[in-house]
Amino acid sequence: MLTKIMILLFVAFASLASAAAQAVEAVKLPEDIRGQRVSAFVKLLNSTDDESLREFVGKEMSPNPDLTLAERVERFRRLRENVGPATLRRVLNVDREEIDFLLETRKGEWLEVHMAFDPDSQNQIAGLRMDRTDATAMQRTLLPQEKINESELGKTIESYLNNLTRADEFSGVVLVAKNGSPVFQKAYGLASKEFDVPNRIDTKFNLGSINKIFTTLAIGQLADAGKLSLDDPLAKHLPDYPNKQAIEKVTIKHLLTMSSGIRDFFGDEYEAMAKDRLGTLADFLPLFAAKPLAFEPGAGRQYSNGGFIVLGLIVEKASGENYFDYVRDHIYKVAGMDNTGHYEANAVVPNLASGYSQRLQPGTGPRRNNVLSRPLRGSSAGGGYSTVEDLLKFANAVESKKLATPASLSTGAPDIPGAGMANGLGVAGGAPGLNAEFSTRVAGAYTIVVMSNYDPPAAEKVGKQIRRWISGK
Repeated sequence: MLTKIMILLFVAFASLASAAAQAVEAVKLPEDIRGQRVSAFVKLLNSTDDESLREFVGKEMSPNPDLTLAERVERFRRLRENVGPATLRRVLNVDREEIDFLLETRKGEWLEVHMAFDPDSQNQIAGLRMDRTDATAMQRTLLPQEKINESELGKTIESYLNNLTRADEFSGVVLVAKNGSPVFQKAYGLASKEFDVPNRIDTKFNLGSINKIFTTLAIGQLADAGKLSLDDPLAKHLPDYPNKQAIEKVTIKHLLTMSSGIRDFFGDEYEAMAKDRLGTLADFLPLFAAKPLAFEPGAGRQYSNGGFIVLGLIVEKASGENYFDYVRDHIYKVAGMDNTGHYEANAVVPNLASGYSQRLQPGTGPRRNNVLSRPLRGSSAGGGYSTVEDLLKFANAVESKKLATPASLSTGAPDIPGAGMANGLGVAGGAPGLNAEFSTRVAGAYTIVVMSNYDPPAAEKVGKQIRRWISGK
């Protein structure tokens, strides 16, 4: 017979190695008095009525001669105050005299509860032990990893994001649409930690390199209009470009396919300079343009933000418009993207998320505002701002051919990233304190937009997980 003493090791810091190391199998509560007592315990944690405390102790608990009823009720009152409210997430094990189960508290804690029963007192509760476990490990092991039913998608995503937010691993907005209409959209975390301002569905986030898609589209539009050719060398549009090796050999197609050999502008010089000096596209040129090419144009591939600065300058020369004005008038306005643009870092912009990074100092420390690591204004290579709603508008405009894929891209250079945007996009952007991911035509019908004001891969890992649940891969 079990010793009739209630054991309350309240929130012990024990490790649940077996639960956290592998997927946790679900077990059903038994359809008998033991299962009913587990349910009664969870109900107690979510109540505020003192009478229910006395009723629970008197009815569900095995007698304890060493404690008065008032003392036992007081113990459960303290337990409820510290743990509740809580949700039963999974039953781990059912034995004749014990049931083990997982609770998630409103505070974001995960607790493994071991509830022992006394068969000599009609299976009343003889003991409780609680062990705290890691919230992030639990959300990884308990949520489904493969394709899930559409009816379960929303609540599965919400549970996943709630756990990430509580663990301070995600701050941002997530939107999932099917056939152009949202089926899930929710904001998490803070747009401003300094002023405790929450993110909203229409909060503007930094896009990072997702802006390259708009630059590519602009080049294609101008090619279709006969204002440039993808085979044009730099000399035709930028005769003063400060690199004799590049000016005759590098073509627009080389720039689009990252095969130009032009260097990136990120590096020691960028890190050392005051970022308020970077307000126009031409301001970026001294960081890379005069440097020798990394390889002969067309002989290799290397990611180059510098190359996309050059593309933005070509957009300006070929169109006769400022790059920022061109993409605003010919892309954003056409798609109805009213909350998208390249905002200066010192401008007052309503409902814009600040970025927060743990990468701006040695080691791992508190998140810092990334304002000093960003240029004064973003560029044709990245750094513009948008919302999840505006990116869905862009996806719908491409799908409806309101923004048609330029023929010069789809037929003349199918190897250009984004050239087949009408058949689906999968793009991301990230830097300290910002991460965004944008996928279209997932499983043929879904658009996924994830935007975060935390370091990569905050948004990318969320997008990857949602794609897995939708497509099964």
